[in-house]
Amino acid sequence: MASCRFRWRILFIISPCILLIPIYIYVCMVLIYIMTHGAPGVHPVQQKHFTASGLNHSRDLAPHPVKSFWRSELNSGALWNIIQFMIDSHYNPILNPHLAANPPGISYKTERSRRSGNGCSPDYEINNTMPDFFSLPSQIKDFVTSMHCREYPLVIDPLDVCDGGPLAKNRAPMLLLAIKAQPPDFMNREAIRETWGRSGRIKSRGGRQRLVRRVFLLGKSKDLHIEEKLQLESDKYGDIIQWDFMDTLFNLTLKDVLFWDWFSRRCPHARFIFKGDDDIFVRTPALLNYLLAEEANENFSNGSRRPNKMETFVVGDVINNASPIRSNGSKYYIPESFFKGTYPSYPGGGGVVYSGSLAHRLLEVSQKVHLFPIDDVYLGMCLQRLGVYPIHHPAFLTFDFPKNELKKPCANHTILLVHKRSPAEMFQLWTETSMPSFECRNATLRVETKVGFSRQKSVLNRFPFSPKT
Repeated sequence: MASCRFRWRILFIISPCILLIPIYIYVCMVLIYIMTHGAPGVHPVQQKHFTASGLNHSRDLAPHPVKSFWRSELNSGALWNIIQFMIDSHYNPILNPHLAANPPGISYKTERSRRSGNGCSPDYEINNTMPDFFSLPSQIKDFVTSMHCREYPLVIDPLDVCDGGPLAKNRAPMLLLAIKAQPPDFMNREAIRETWGRSGRIKSRGGRQRLVRRVFLLGKSKDLHIEEKLQLESDKYGDIIQWDFMDTLFNLTLKDVLFWDWFSRRCPHARFIFKGDDDIFVRTPALLNYLLAEEANENFSNGSRRPNKMETFVVGDVINNASPIRSNGSKYYIPESFFKGTYPSYPGGGGVVYSGSLAHRLLEVSQKVHLFPIDDVYLGMCLQRLGVYPIHHPAFLTFDFPKNELKKPCANHTILLVHKRSPAEMFQLWTETSMPSFECRNATLRVETKVGFSRQKSVLNRFPFSPKT
């Protein structure tokens, strides 16, 4: 009996210790966790002076980076990349602090451009910067030797496209059609004037009338007879803008840059600009309808004010992930000695719409982007610098209808733009879309197919010689 009582007393004394063991283990685990990760909801105390890694320490100087934040040299040996790198460095406010206080008001000019003086003569010294220069196609060589020239005088300057004076803003057009044309293409211009490019108060599909104006953008022709006819055409219609440079494929970018300047002086209050080729068809009433809807929805979202949408508005057939064409059999051939890299996203040059507000910003930023031979890619480069991403809209068919879609009875009533169309086809489409059948009267704009943006990535497979046609 005595021994039993003794055992129970020992068990009674030891039991609490046994029960405390799990608690002790738990406390130890918690302490280890806190020491490793910190207590939940409590942030560890930071040092008063935080020192980043990769710094050079000195007793006399504050810690400073071992290496420069900015590259002093460019790995790429391509001519355009080198020139653009120089321009970027010139305008970098960190590398040039005085720029922040006194931003430059004039465009960047290379030493060669400054030497050229009035008339901006070709620069044949630049041949030495491209090892394969003499083996390149003539249009590339012509562009390279004159790409420092950006300012050309106007040969024909229409003065009455937009109203001036104190009421200019109130009388400004809602839509300015800026159409890139070549001097010999009289038939295209005439078809546009009589169909989708009519100037005046145009009724939208919703029945609201809005003012539309039209200009054609041209360079010069070597044919003096064509030049004489152009002057007569300008006297009759007052819608020709012509500059004193040769109208070639790789000078289309000049039309963009010089038009933005003309726009800022002659028609600065136009709300939207359509820029496109002269072999397309545009459903102008439907485009007005679309733009009116975009304008009405520009300022508010979920009850809160957003940055002005019109400052960044640009819409078209957006092409993504395109690379330069390296086949010298293509008219859009860009040699590796001239440019390396992938093109930024850009709206196809057949037709694009952007706001007047954005056009003013494009003029400013274009002074800091070196000219590039392909005009729609250059627009993408300028948009990238502004941090603006173009809106893709499937009703902009700069590569025509997908296979078999054109066979649908109301296909032409679902688009805002289609490329490519002859003058005769423009008249036919204008008649068809102006007087729609009962079946097509309520047709809506095209929506993106299931393929979505992958179509843009494969666009070069459909047109192997060019990102546009």
